[in-house]
Amino acid sequence: PRLLSQFFFADERLTRVVAEINGLDAELDPQQYLVLLNQLHLSQAHLLAVLERIMEECIPTQRHSRDYLVKFPEELLVDSLGNHMLFAAECLLAGTFLEVEEVDGAQLRPQARNLLCSLELVRTVLREQSLSQPNSYPEPVQAVLVQFDRLFAEFELSYVSSLVGVKSPEEIYRQQEIIVLFCETVERALRLGYLTQEMIDGYEPLLMFTIPRLAIISGLLIYPEGPLSLERSPEEMSRVFSPFYNLLKKIRDLLWVLSAEELCLLERSLCTAE
Repeated sequence: PRLLSQFFFADERLTRVVAEINGLDAELDPQQYLVLLNQLHLSQAHLLAVLERIMEECIPTQRHSRDYLVKFPEELLVDSLGNHMLFAAECLLAGTFLEVEEVDGAQLRPQARNLLCSLELVRTVLREQSLSQPNSYPEPVQAVLVQFDRLFAEFELSYVSSLVGVKSPEEIYRQQEIIVLFCETVERALRLGYLTQEMIDGYEPLLMFTIPRLAIISGLLIYPEGPLSLERSPEEMSRVFSPFYNLLKKIRDLLWVLSAEELCLLERSLCTAE
């Protein structure tokens, strides 16, 4: 059950797989080479998972901030991201630029080198600690883990930033504005009886259409200074709504001429129409 013991055996497995790959002629036995590559991927992912648990136990208050993850596209936020970062670092150090431009890759190589060297140091230190005192993390061990955690985060942010367009602070703020608008819309709809708590608790499929429709009305009439503010230019709006800027203006102009009773009737119809 001890994490350092788990790390020792995970490290042993990774070392063994690497040795088998190095001793195999890929051209003579390509099938076995692919099998070993898959084993390498799995053993490396397992090692990282144990290392993550060790850092949470050993240096929980010294972890490098991961706030930058909110800037990443959602499709990148998967469990295998850390393993992919190590693979990318290994490719960069070998001079292979699979996903990034050569210029970007050359700039990332020093970071990749530092990260992989730090990982090797972590593996050495933790192996020694697991064989001597597997129940404690002395200060030198903590210092090595803090350094690795920082280098990993810095490389992850730099690599992904060169790979895809990350969200700017302004885009993140606009996204948060939309979240607030939807929350306010749901609260208002519950208060006015357009929706029921049972519908929300039961994940009523109709809500996927109802809530955005009501949010557009709320954003144009009830909260006109929010993310749907037409006082902004299209470029200043969230990319969710900016393509529909002219259409939103037409909708707002139509809503302005409705009486309170007509607006209520419209909103109720939006909760039932398909």
